[in-house]
Amino acid sequence: QVQLVESGGGLVQAGGSLRLSCVASGRTFSTSPMAWFRQGPGKVREVVATICWSGRSTYYVDSVKGLVTISRDNSKNTVYMQMNRLQPEDTAVYYCSASTRDLVPLRLYKSDYWGQGTQVTVSS
Repeated sequence: QVQLVESGGGLVQAGGSLRLSCVASGRTFSTSPMAWFRQGPGKVREVVATICWSGRSTYYVDSVKGLVTISRDNSKNTVYMQMNRLQPEDTAVYYCSASTRDLVPLRLYKSDYWGQGTQVTVSS
């Protein structure tokens, strides 16, 4: 019954921006930490950014600091990720995630639910 649906992916030129959205349904996630992951071609899935239940605390992997902003609107059960100055190496399938472990440090986030992913392709 739990569903996470991503949207906002697409084709963008290097230096461009995209905003990804993830809508949760079937259960409230207002008290759940959430995250965005990505998996590039031939690479393992990696965390990009995480956010606590209130949206007041966030974590970013070093490679995206200053380029990515994660946020959430609990009244809409929606998590967003704004990505700026995209480069070809950012090409990947981006996945939305939710966790039931609200006392785990955000940098050690573990996923319990996954969306189906949205493709982001950055061209030169």
